[in-house]
Amino acid sequence: MTASAAGGAVPKGRSRRNFAGSRPVMDDVARLAGVSKQTVSRVLNDHPSVRAETRAAVLEAMSSLGYRPSRSARSLASGRTRMLGVISFDAARYGPAAILTAINTAAQEAGYLVSSIALDTADHDTVVEAVNRLSAEGADGVIAIAPQLWVGRALADTRLDTPLVVLENGLDDSAALAALVTGDSRIGARKATEHLLTLGHRTVRHLAGPTGWTSANQRLTSWRSTLEAAGAEVHEPLVGDWSADSGYELGRRLARNPEVSAVFASNDQMALGVLHALHEAGRSVPGDVSVVGYDDIPEAAHLLPPLTTVRTDFAEIGTRSLRLLLDRIDGPAEAPRAESLVPVELVVRGSSGPAPGCTPPAAH
Repeated sequence: MTASAAGGAVPKGRSRRNFAGSRPVMDDVARLAGVSKQTVSRVLNDHPSVRAETRAAVLEAMSSLGYRPSRSARSLASGRTRMLGVISFDAARYGPAAILTAINTAAQEAGYLVSSIALDTADHDTVVEAVNRLSAEGADGVIAIAPQLWVGRALADTRLDTPLVVLENGLDDSAALAALVTGDSRIGARKATEHLLTLGHRTVRHLAGPTGWTSANQRLTSWRSTLEAAGAEVHEPLVGDWSADSGYELGRRLARNPEVSAVFASNDQMALGVLHALHEAGRSVPGDVSVVGYDDIPEAAHLLPPLTTVRTDFAEIGTRSLRLLLDRIDGPAEAPRAESLVPVELVVRGSSGPAPGCTPPAAH
């Protein structure tokens, strides 16, 4: 038998809730262990000043009572809620969804809960409202998956007083205290374009992502500069909306042009639409036209032909953003702006090959 705070007894192995009908609280643990409530708080937060025997007594009391510390109890003890906020846009797309999954996994391993707000279509005021909501909930820090430039500008206007990490580089230089994490779109687009030029294609046509999206703008700029550096002709890009449908419609236009022999699409979904359009037009891939995508979605290796693409490590982006946010939570209040570029990798598969009439490059 174990003495209870009320002077009665709680049968060993039964929680106070089961015995008295109410959930045990921190005061109950303190009384049963013969310590102060402050000492219980220190044990909950692994404070180094607690003696080993005192810590053991408190843990035994928690076990005996069936006490489970609430988030509010931890918050009172540490001044933190152990809750992080995440704002995501276009969360149904593969990239943002994979990033969000990685953030949730890394947060759970670090002992944090995540409160997510997904905005499908958001104007400036909606972004500000989302930030204010997370701030009101007491978020210790916020991660924003902000792929569009205007989203970054809205975030900069919120004057958030908690640490902020922004993904996809959607903030401009006015947000001096923001931490940025993104895949290296410039390098990825350069690798894709150079790969096709190396295969003997005289130029590379580009299916760009929507105007105003940071990654789309960076890939377009890098594609153009790579062609210019090689002395290749630069055609006007065709602008899609990230969807396979837009890739298909734009791909039909390219398929009618016999001079088109190489296409670089700004994401894999649009590349999938291009493959459909080329097949429908009777143009073989890669015999007549080579196609390269971007992201390396799980299905890319199983398309016919398997898609050459630029692999983005979305899990690393999510994990790195969480780690950077926790560093800023634990660090100085006025941490300087930081930027982290996650490397990308060209994955060569069956959809890219030598230009028609060209001899395949020698293997190295």
